[in-house]
This record gives sequence, structure tokens and C-alpha cells, in this order.
Amino acid sequence: MNPMSQAYLILENGQVYQGHRFGAPGQIQAELVFTTGMVGYLETLTDPSYHGEIVVQTFPLIGNYGVIPQDFESDRPRLSAYVVRQVCAAPSNFRSEGALDDYLRQQGVIGLCGVDTRQLTRTLRESGVMNAAIVDQLPDDMEAFTQALAARSLSSDVYQVTCSHPYTLGEGRRHVVLWDFGLKRAMAQALMERGCRLTVMPAGSTAEEVLRCHPDGILLSNGPGDPVNYREIVSQVGLAAAKGVPMMGICLGHQLLALSQGAGRVKLKYGHRGANQPVRRLSDKKLFVTCQNHGYAILNDTLPDNAKPSYENINDLTNEGIEYQDKPAFSVQFHPEACAGPQDTAFLFDQFIQMMED
Repeated sequence: MNPMSQAYLILENGQVYQGHRFGAPGQIQAELVFTTGMVGYLETLTDPSYHGEIVVQTFPLIGNYGVIPQDFESDRPRLSAYVVRQVCAAPSNFRSEGALDDYLRQQGVIGLCGVDTRQLTRTLRESGVMNAAIVDQLPDDMEAFTQALAARSLSSDVYQVTCSHPYTLGEGRRHVVLWDFGLKRAMAQALMERGCRLTVMPAGSTAEEVLRCHPDGILLSNGPGDPVNYREIVSQVGLAAAKGVPMMGICLGHQLLALSQGAGRVKLKYGHRGANQPVRRLSDKKLFVTCQNHGYAILNDTLPDNAKPSYENINDLTNEGIEYQDKPAFSVQFHPEACAGPQDTAFLFDQFIQMMED
């Protein structure tokens, strides 16, 4: 890492943050978001749900336990850039296989350190997520640059992170189709640990192709982006759900299932990203700490008659789960697999297994 390699983070509102480069060289424009996890930076880097985003890590020291491939959630990073306060150049962990700086350089991911991430996070909390750019030099006409930056439509894409063809995982008596919209490896692992054989299907699969696998259940995975941009996927999820096969949705999968039943969504001001998001189960008011990564939420007042809210976010009271009354299906906005996060809600996979048994 060359501490003399200076770069700038420019926000669409005109704010500028100076930092030093690490990772790969280059310039980028993308949506800027923050995540609050104290640990789990490897899972954050390799979570496909961050596709197309500049991610700010609020915890000040990143990279202290190095790079551990066994902890990856996918085969490579999908985010556009990574912004931290301090990056550790000399990691210490018996499982480490290298330094974060070297890994990001190899993977072509731009990094920026030495940034005042506390102030940056305050800005995003007050103003909301926004477009941003990482550049080597400040533009001569900052006003024109930021106006053009704000006008750009920068989004994530499920089709860039899904698998290219179906494949199978694990062995077991129960057969689950894992519909891949950008799935995390821990999600598949949670099912295999519960005796499931998996067929992983690409995001663009039709309901007919999914049902042709004769699954005992269908899991709709997490993934990036705005669910309303995936109209064809929503349609196919709705067709599959109508057949009565037990179905569970997580994160984006939760949103896709809800939209397929006629619900609406809203973009959150700055989203829920991190391993410390509090939710409440509505049936008994029990509280859980959850891992989350999303910028949109389902609107409770748009839910159809067959859908009942099951969880809510304690901070902003947005929807965190839905149970369907006319079909064996439920979904949650948070991540019950939650590697590098709380395991409070892993029982939801058992609920899915029981649904298939019933």
C-alpha cells in the first residue's frame, strides 16, 4: 500500500473526502452505502447483495485478521469500491492467507482508506444514500460534476451475480431448489446441515423449470438491487408460489415473493446494513438481533389479504417478515444464516424444514 497515493471521494451533494488508495487502481461512480458490522468484513466484501455499490465500513479498523477464503460468501467481491478509516497492513490470525490490500488489488476492487468514516456515515444517515465517485483529481467544475453524478442512474443487477447454469449441492432426503438471485454460501450450508439436497437455479429460470425439478421446497435467496426492476422474476416467482410448493424467501427473495402477491415496496433513506439490526416478532413481541443488507422494504399497507406481517424493525417499524395464509410460504427481510453475525434466527430454517415435512 502506497500511503502517498492520494484520491478523493466526491458525493453528489458536493462533499469531498480525501483519502489514500489501497487495493486496485481506478476511478468509479456508484451508489454509496454504509454497513455497521464490527466484524465480518470478508463476508461483506464477498456478499453479492453489495453488487454495484461503494461500501463504507463504519468500524474503524478493517483487515486485522487478514484474508480467510473459508469465510467468503461467494467466489469473489461484487461491490464497486470499499471505503474504510484504517486498513491493517500486518494482519494476525492463524487462518489468514494474506493481507486485505493484496487481495483487493488481485480482485480489481478499489479501496480508499484514511477517510473520516464517522462524518461520512453521519452524512448518509442525515441525507440518505447517494451517488458518489472515487477520483484521482478533483474536477475543475465541481458543480457540473456533482450535478451529472446525481443524475446518473446507478443500480445493482441480479443477473450479474447469479449462477450461469443449474448445479447441485449436498445429499439428503429433502430436495430444495435454491433460486439464486445472488445467494450467500452460508444459506446453502444451513440447508445442507439440515439434511437437504440442493438444486441451485439461475435467477432467470422460469417457474416451469424450477417445478420440473420436483422440489420438496423452494428457497428464494438474497440478492442486490430494487425488486421492481425484476418484473419477469417477480412473475415467475408468483407462478411457482401458486403451485403450493413450500417456499421461503430471504432478503431480496422476501421482496420478490411479496411483490408477486401484489405488495409494494419503498426505498429506505439509508437502508439496513450490518450485523446488529433489531427486529421484533409480532406474535409474541420477542426481540432478535439480526444481520441485514438491503435498501428497500415492503410496505405493510400494500400487503394483500392473504399476507400477514410477522416481524418488524424496531428502529423504523418497517416490515421484516411475512406469513402467507393461503399457501405454505413465509419470508423474512433479515438473514437467518448470518455468518459473522448473530445466530438468533437460524430456527427459521427449521421452520422451513417442518413446512416441507407437513
